[in-house]
Amino acid sequence: MLIDFFFTLRRYKVQASLRELLDLLGALEHHVVYADIEGFYYLARLTLVKDETRYDHFDKAFADYFAGVQTLDLFDRDIPEAWLRKAFEKNLTAEEKALLKSMGGLDELMKTLQARLAEQQKRHQGGNKWIGTGGTSPFGAYGDNPEGVRIGQPGNRNFSAVKVWDKREFKNLSSTVELGTRNIKIALRKLRKFARTGATLELDVDHTIQETARKGGLLDIHMRAERHNAVKILMFFDVGGSMDSHIQGTQELFSAVHTEFKHLEYFYFHNCVYENVWRDNARRRSESIPVWDIIHRFGSDYKVIFVGDATMGPYEITYPGGSVEHWNEEPGSAWMQRLLNHFHDVVWLNPQAIDYWPYYQSIAVMQEIMSQRMYPLTLDGLTAAISKLSR
Repeated sequence: MLIDFFFTLRRYKVQASLRELLDLLGALEHHVVYADIEGFYYLARLTLVKDETRYDHFDKAFADYFAGVQTLDLFDRDIPEAWLRKAFEKNLTAEEKALLKSMGGLDELMKTLQARLAEQQKRHQGGNKWIGTGGTSPFGAYGDNPEGVRIGQPGNRNFSAVKVWDKREFKNLSSTVELGTRNIKIALRKLRKFARTGATLELDVDHTIQETARKGGLLDIHMRAERHNAVKILMFFDVGGSMDSHIQGTQELFSAVHTEFKHLEYFYFHNCVYENVWRDNARRRSESIPVWDIIHRFGSDYKVIFVGDATMGPYEITYPGGSVEHWNEEPGSAWMQRLLNHFHDVVWLNPQAIDYWPYYQSIAVMQEIMSQRMYPLTLDGLTAAISKLSR
């Protein structure tokens, strides 16, 4: 019982032990929870997860093992779960892939998908046209196509989808995360050095009182450098999707910056900045913030740091409608350029290993937009980025 679930947790790097699995089974035998999936979720997390930093890993493992596709909203229409049920996965040879051709761009791809939705009446698998699984159609899951819309499939397989139509839920970064690596601690010292740049003076109350008393009440004012810097920082964090594998390093950076900078504002986005960003991932659909408001609210003297792996379909940056989550009227590149035109000091920190950058066209596109101001999220990369912002 629950052996497969146990191994799913281990696969997602949740280091649960057999003792903890037996504790969970014992709790179930005593009916601590019964016929309640939400209650089981909390019980399993309580007994199997020792480190709260693994909660996200547990959530993904739980969803992988227990969750199915409920509803997907495309063009105001639900796709039946049966159409997307996995029976087999399609894996083509290199020769077979060469025979497949793309649909001719994102616009044509989405028009074709809308037409197929209007026509299709039942489940299909292994085909080359309908929405289904395990085929060469551009629409569905577990198939193989050089350019398609992924629907109802958890995670990437071939990294070839140009649009992913699923509802995603992201979690906020925490400012209380302890800095877990020596490199990030050293980076914090770099940030402190940067933080002192432009610092103003403040009254040194203790020294002033001491010297005034020593001089018999004759006021002797002493000033000191402001303890918290006067530099104003604006940060944009990419969350969800491929960024999940970089969550630890991003959390540590966020914690370091949140502790060190007095004037810090931060926002979240997914993959690329579009017309809206948000402050709370749980309320991002109801409390989004227009990018225009950010441009009007914050002065050009703010130093801006984007944090993201820039790993996405190039359409998501360069095309209207390229976003994987909504239909954006203007391309992400237009919104990025507006931010770059307003703020003078801007860098991008990329947690993706720099050796992999040449393999992603989207990184090259974003590098060009950023005028080569993208740096790896490493000690050397942080040093170079801070130096660039300090000029």
